[in-house]
Amino acid sequence: MDILARLRDCVDIAHHVPGRIRLKLKNGGAALQATLAAGVEAARFGGALDAVPGVRRIHFNKLARSLTVEYDNRAIPDCAWPDLLANRSSPEAAALLNRLQEHYRQALET
Repeated sequence: MDILARLRDCVDIAHHVPGRIRLKLKNGGAALQATLAAGVEAARFGGALDAVPGVRRIHFNKLARSLTVEYDNRAIPDCAWPDLLANRSSPEAAALLNRLQEHYRQALET
């Protein structure tokens, strides 16, 4: 999932409490902005993220250059997000990645 690799390089966790994480673009996030400029891939990723069981709501704030994800932390353990974004191997991060990949593939097929 190439977009996830690029996402890791371009965002920081700005705030994280159980059930809610806010990601902020780093230093302009030029690489991610270039990647998402096509729009289609961004829409597919957002749709995939929104379709993941346990994700309640996603909100893009273009002005603040952030993405907030509200999630059920019984379905997605809180440690899954930082582990996934730091590319740390953990069962929770692997489960979240598998869910994202599954829904992203489905979005590509539509």
